[in-house]
Amino acid sequence: MTLNPYPNHPSSGSYVLKLHRDARPRLGLLCGRIEHIVSGDSIEFANSEALLAWLLQHAAQVHAASSIGTKPDNQE
Repeated sequence: MTLNPYPNHPSSGSYVLKLHRDARPRLGLLCGRIEHIVSGDSIEFANSEALLAWLLQHAAQVHAASSIGTKPDNQE
């Protein structure tokens, strides 16, 4: 048996999301911090729009860097 060298969910796409104690997800109010596991890049966000914007930008950079074999710029 040979393991697939290209996992469906590689660790380069792993993030930790920490919600602030004042977040109210049921009301659609998100605030907290997100950190990329591999690079340590992180931001504190005040709303879901900021969270999603950073995540889309960062994930695109990570994907582009993995395509050419380089590390993404540090985004803090």
